[in-house]
Amino acid sequence: LRLLPRQRYLRAERAEVSALERKRNILCCLITRILKVEKQLHIDNLVFRVIDACQKGELGPGLQFLSFCCHSVDVLSCVLHLLNQGYLRRQEERPHVLEY
Repeated sequence: LRLLPRQRYLRAERAEVSALERKRNILCCLITRILKVEKQLHIDNLVFRVIDACQKGELGPGLQFLSFCCHSVDVLSCVLHLLNQGYLRRQEERPHVLEY
C-alpha cells in the first residue's frame, strides 16, 4: 500500500486559502471605494454595485482586475467584516443604510 504524501494536499489547501483571501481583499476594497464616493448607501444598492464591479472587472476609475464571480453572500460577509473592524457603520435610525 502506498499513500500520497500529505504535502500535496497541504499545498492545494494553501492555494485555495490564498485565493479566498485575495477575493475577500478585493471585495473589501470595492466596498470601501464605493462608500468613500457615496458616503452612505443602502446595503442592497451596495451589494448590487459590488457584484456589478466584480463582473466587469473594475476596481475603480482606471483600475482593472480579472473579473470573477461573487455572490451577495460574499459581499455581505465582507460588509460584516468591515463593520466589525470599524471601517463601516450603520445609521442608528436606518440600520439598512451603511456609511463609510
